[in-house]
Amino acid sequence: MFTGIIEALGILREARRERGGLSLSVDARLPGEPLVIGESIAVSGTCLTVERVLPGGFTVFASSETVARTTLGRARAGVPVNCERALRVGGRLGGHFVSGHVDGIGRIRRVAPSGEAREITITAPDSVVPFLTAKGSIAVDGISLTVNEVRGADFTLMIIPHTLASTTLVDAGPGVEVNLEADVIARYVQMLAAGHAGGVRGSLSEEALRSLGWSGKE
Repeated sequence: MFTGIIEALGILREARRERGGLSLSVDARLPGEPLVIGESIAVSGTCLTVERVLPGGFTVFASSETVARTTLGRARAGVPVNCERALRVGGRLGGHFVSGHVDGIGRIRRVAPSGEAREITITAPDSVVPFLTAKGSIAVDGISLTVNEVRGADFTLMIIPHTLASTTLVDAGPGVEVNLEADVIARYVQMLAAGHAGGVRGSLSEEALRSLGWSGKE
C-alpha cells in the first residue's frame, strides 16, 4: 500500500525485454533506510518488487500483464519515473490509500497555466470513469491528486508548484499517457451500491447492509 506522495523522481536507465515481461533498471535516491530485495515499490503508480539493489538505484520486473495494462509497456531509457516506497505501518498518510494496481491508461487532453499552478485535463478510459467525482481522489502516475471537475470521461486537476517540481507532471503535455488508479474506497462503495460485494445482490438497502454485519445500532 502506498500514499501517492512521491518520494523521488527517478530516471529509467534500462528497459529490457526478458522472461515474458520487462526488466527495468531505475536510478533513484530514496529517503530512509536502504532498499532491500523483495520490498514493494511504486514506479509511476505501478506496484513492483525490488529484484536487485544497485548503487543509487534498483531493478524491478514488470510481468506481461503489467506491461499490457500500464504505460511501462512503452517505457524507454532516459525517461523520468515517479518512485514511492510502500507505506510503513504508523507512517503519515499524506495523500490517500494507493494500491499500485493501475485501473487504466488516461491521456492528457489539455494543460493550462493557473498562476504558478497548472490545470491539467485528462481523458479517462471506461474502466475509470465510474469512480470519478469532484473533490474525490485519484492517482495519476502514482501521484495522489484531487479531482476538481468531471465532464463525461474528462476530469481536471490543479497541480500545485511543489508537485510540478517533484514529479513527472512538470513536463507532461497534451497527448501524454498516464497510469490511472481510482480511489480504492470509491471502488468498493461503487461495487457495494451495484450489489456485487460479498455476494450481495441488488441495490444498497438496509437488508443488504445487515447481511454484511451492520446491526442498525449506533
